[in-house]
Amino acid sequence: MYRFIEITTEYQSQWLFLRQLLWPRDDAEHWVEMHALLNKPQVYLLLALDGNIEIGFLEASIRYECVNGTKTSPVAFLEGIFVQPSHRKLGIAKALINKAEAWALEQNCKELASDTSLDNIQSQKVHLALGFQETERVVYFAKQL
Repeated sequence: MYRFIEITTEYQSQWLFLRQLLWPRDDAEHWVEMHALLNKPQVYLLLALDGNIEIGFLEASIRYECVNGTKTSPVAFLEGIFVQPSHRKLGIAKALINKAEAWALEQNCKELASDTSLDNIQSQKVHLALGFQETERVVYFAKQL
């Protein structure tokens, strides 16, 4: 039986484990980000469990600045979503998104946005399968001064 619970400090180790699978990098960087997220208003953090085993997570926030491809403000923004490979194609990502959509509506948002890199075809397919529509493609530039 799958459970979905809001992430609190009690679930930090499970959350870290899953974040590390999605965004491999130094644990210390994750801990800093996680601490900030747990103490930030208008953030939605959700953990998916199969029994007591962590199988997925979602991070969403409210953004007030311009979000590419959207028409309203504020916008709920999907910062990250991950489901363990062993539990994919079972509706867990869709359930996580449904809960994020309900939260976004409670925050008076009319849109849920997300992004991914141009070369991350798997993520693009997942977004489309979850009901997102591609709105634009962007290449960012910078110049050192």
